[in-house]
Amino acid sequence: MMTTLKLSCLAFMTLIGCAHAQTCREVIHATLAYTVCEAPAEADLRLWLTGPDGRPMGTFDRVREQLESAGHTLAFAMNAGMYHPDRAPVGLYIEDRQQNTPVVTSAGPGNFGMLPNGVFCITDTGFGVPETVGFTENPPDCRYARQSGPMLVIEGDLHPRFLPDATSRFVRNGVGVSANGETAWFAISAQPVTFHEFAGLFRDALGAPNALYFDGRVSRLYAPELERDDTGFPMGPIVGLVVPVDDEAALR
Repeated sequence: MMTTLKLSCLAFMTLIGCAHAQTCREVIHATLAYTVCEAPAEADLRLWLTGPDGRPMGTFDRVREQLESAGHTLAFAMNAGMYHPDRAPVGLYIEDRQQNTPVVTSAGPGNFGMLPNGVFCITDTGFGVPETVGFTENPPDCRYARQSGPMLVIEGDLHPRFLPDATSRFVRNGVGVSANGETAWFAISAQPVTFHEFAGLFRDALGAPNALYFDGRVSRLYAPELERDDTGFPMGPIVGLVVPVDDEAALR
């Protein structure tokens, strides 16, 4: 594991009272560049789909504005999995313990249907990225959950369909979880990468035994401490880390 990826204040992991904590940083793995953002189990990590007006949230700006009106700010955010043209989630989506769309267990076309896929689950005590079948057999109590696919890393092994000599390359983003479920890493590539290369970042650089693909082509990141705010057409679900406005200075 690359120790440079660890936050200097990992023990506190609420971003409160640690002026030099860094949630997002640039990482080089196997000569390829990535941005990795880290969230601890104690942090306020959320998913957003629909705004108070009933319209899809769609953009980092809308999430940020909603949070600021409630006295909070957005430490970082990224798109969280695949969605239909109307921006409805593909597969399971749970927000604040309310299920919006059901889990999909069957194989299908595209990356989502490249089984095994999985579910990123945020509980009151930590994180998990179980395969979809295992998730349905023993559902955890997810405060937030997002199904996506394919799995990138499965119990320490790369997805069996990922080939070292693959030629399909896209800017990709996804999430990995530590073995103890206390840390979640969100990564986005700085250049087009293969599935094999991207999965290797989570397993070999971050030490994540399980990781899940979110998307490619439309992958975007909001990371104000890195002066990054990717724009484009409206997205589907968004995942992000929330902190009180008073602690915004600690992220700069």
